[in-house]
Amino acid sequence: MIEQALPLRRKQNGVARGIGIGLGLTIAAAIIGYSRSSAATLESRSATLGIAALVLGLWVAAAIGHVARRRFASESAIGGGDRVDARVDIANAVLRNTVEQALLAGLAYTALTLLSDHARVPVALFVACFSAGRLLFWTGYRDGAEARSLGFALTFYPSIAALLMAAVALVE
Repeated sequence: MIEQALPLRRKQNGVARGIGIGLGLTIAAAIIGYSRSSAATLESRSATLGIAALVLGLWVAAAIGHVARRRFASESAIGGGDRVDARVDIANAVLRNTVEQALLAGLAYTALTLLSDHARVPVALFVACFSAGRLLFWTGYRDGAEARSLGFALTFYPSIAALLMAAVALVE
């Protein structure tokens, strides 16, 4: 029993390390973004939001295309269905997580953009974190939770930061 717990503990430590790094980078992006951002009109902030939506959409499109490519190359998966090819299953898992993260990010960036005059730089930095995070998550997925944890953290925590910043802007 102790031998089984040890590998889990090692994995948890690896995941915690990735989460800690991602959280630290998110805090830095939020602080730098807010301190470097000047008040901007809604029109100007909307352009930033449009670019953010484009980037999120491109990541979702890439993940959908990856699933399609994996299915096309698999005799057992080309006809559809789940759990018929391990590579298709991994591509589907990446797609599912990408869609979840893009939805949360899109809502968070929209809230921040609409509620804060100082949203342009933070949203731009959070989108950069999202892209770096998706790349790390995608390339690290097959190597386990430790390998993808930083990627997950760089997509999740900036969205949470954007929601918190939007909430603060609402009460100011």
